[in-house]
Amino acid sequence: MDLRTKPARIFAGVMAVFVWVVLVVQFCLQLTNQSVDVSTSERIVRFFSYFTTLTNMIVAIAWTTVAFLPRTRIGEFLSRPDSQTAVAVYISIVGVIYSLFLRGVWNPQGWQKFADHSLHDLTPIAFLLYWLIFVPKGVKWSDPIKWLVYPLVYMLYALIRGAIVNWYPYWFADAGQLGYLVALRNSFFVLFAFLVVGLIYVGVAKLFATRPISSTT
Repeated sequence: MDLRTKPARIFAGVMAVFVWVVLVVQFCLQLTNQSVDVSTSERIVRFFSYFTTLTNMIVAIAWTTVAFLPRTRIGEFLSRPDSQTAVAVYISIVGVIYSLFLRGVWNPQGWQKFADHSLHDLTPIAFLLYWLIFVPKGVKWSDPIKWLVYPLVYMLYALIRGAIVNWYPYWFADAGQLGYLVALRNSFFVLFAFLVVGLIYVGVAKLFATRPISSTT
């Protein structure tokens, strides 16, 4: 497996363009959503306050660097097995959390349905396949602990900003409605899910690493 092969870069390039386009669509929908009476600046801040948005941006950046900027400093960093696997964990959680807690609470239509399913379903599945097929599997059991930094910082941001403006991106962490005890408990369980999924990815990577390599001698 090598991210610098032509098939890997073609896959990453096509998917990078697709995700960037969907993010632009979602941004336009956020700005023109008439059901929410807030300022344009608040709409923009809210767009970048969703974990789904931020994580899909990370995925798009990761794919963009693999496809078009592999030899840059950021390209080399994001091409590392631990970086790629961290991204796989983050986007997998996006899909899992959406399916478990969010899919049933609203019914998007039209372009919103397209953007919704693309960001929550298609991107996680595509990145999982990409990780399985192309990404080198050199990760350690301790890596999932390091990967918790991003979701932990995000949760702190969402809770602190929510307390200030009385708006939370996700209902299961809405301290205004649920109370801080329940919101913090739910956030802890989500953080624990990141750890579990991270360990699963490492376990799968270890299984790949133990496969016998055919000799050419």
